[in-house]
Amino acid sequence: MASTWSTNLKVQLMTTGENLSTWGTVTNTNLGTALEEAICGTVDVPFSSGDVTLTLTNSNGSQSARNMRLNLTGTSGGTRVLYVPQLEKMFVVNNGLADACTVKVSGQTGVSVPAGKTMLLFNNGTDIVDAITHLSSLTLTTDLAVADGGTGASSASAARTNLGVAIGTDVQAWDTNLDQIAALAVTDGNFIVGNGSAWVAESGATARTSLGLGSIATQASSSVAITGGTITGTTVNGLTLGTNGTGTRTVSTSSPTGGSNGDIWYKYS
Repeated sequence: MASTWSTNLKVQLMTTGENLSTWGTVTNTNLGTALEEAICGTVDVPFSSGDVTLTLTNSNGSQSARNMRLNLTGTSGGTRVLYVPQLEKMFVVNNGLADACTVKVSGQTGVSVPAGKTMLLFNNGTDIVDAITHLSSLTLTTDLAVADGGTGASSASAARTNLGVAIGTDVQAWDTNLDQIAALAVTDGNFIVGNGSAWVAESGATARTSLGLGSIATQASSSVAITGGTITGTTVNGLTLGTNGTGTRTVSTSSPTGGSNGDIWYKYS
């Protein structure tokens, strides 16, 4: 009975009594070529402005599709596709091309490996998928670049600089609790006011203007107590209080001299 071949790696499976004088050579090829390529082999896969297809045949001789690491080389000339056989095995794909390359089984979706990047992929017998989709922890020697989805920094202040975010420019987008407002050197009596483009600390008339307040706010209560100061040219229920006269002026509807009641009388004392 003739030899058979393993499904995934095409290792030669000898039948008992076969290859009486050459079984050692076959075994050595299985171990030293086929299995070694699958476990730790690396091979260059050249491109020449076109897609590339790797095949795997019934042979335990050296075959590119069996290797663990596929090093993509040559000229891509645009986004490319690397077609691999339908089998179960791991691939480490190093894309040395100038363009992205999708590694997949024919007719499937696959995974795109960016130019200049290396990815660990798994051929599940149907298509190529990511071999790793979660890490419990990750430590980077170099800060992850903004272009790769990071901040390019290892501190909050440096990250804000790299991302173009500064205090006073949509501060709440990154400072939910407004912790960084302290950097505005706010003192007692100041308001934190948004003027449409920045956050500023203001007080007095400047703050009232920014807050849309006039010189005095409208009071809803039935009476207002005013302590100190001077009221001039003010109309109260149709009565204009002037500035002439001296001393304390009392407004009354009762005549202090026997005149007609109901008129408005001023009395100075």
